[in-house]
Amino acid sequence: MVTLLLILGIIVCIVLVLIILIQNPKGGGLASNFSSSNNIIGVQRTGDFLEKGTWGLAIALMVIAILVNITAPKTGNTVKVDSKIQEQIDKTAVPSSIPSFPKANSADSTKK
Repeated sequence: MVTLLLILGIIVCIVLVLIILIQNPKGGGLASNFSSSNNIIGVQRTGDFLEKGTWGLAIALMVIAILVNITAPKTGNTVKVDSKIQEQIDKTAVPSSIPSFPKANSADSTKK
């Protein structure tokens, strides 16, 4: 399932890139080639089709990415109880008592 979604995502990415490259940032693009034939396919309709196609593919790519994240097997970095690091942590000696520090004398020579 994950492989199918990844292949579908790659295909959507390639088609999305091609549709974006067809468009002209100034509103021309593929639509400018059909400017003389407004009766057959309108310039505005071509622009609308490319814009709707871009939005549709972008949304499809986001949905596919979320589906891949949901269906992918969960392989997190979980610490096993039997791991070597956990054994070393368990073997460390627990301090028996908190060390006591000497009390400061009231006639300390460092105070001014």
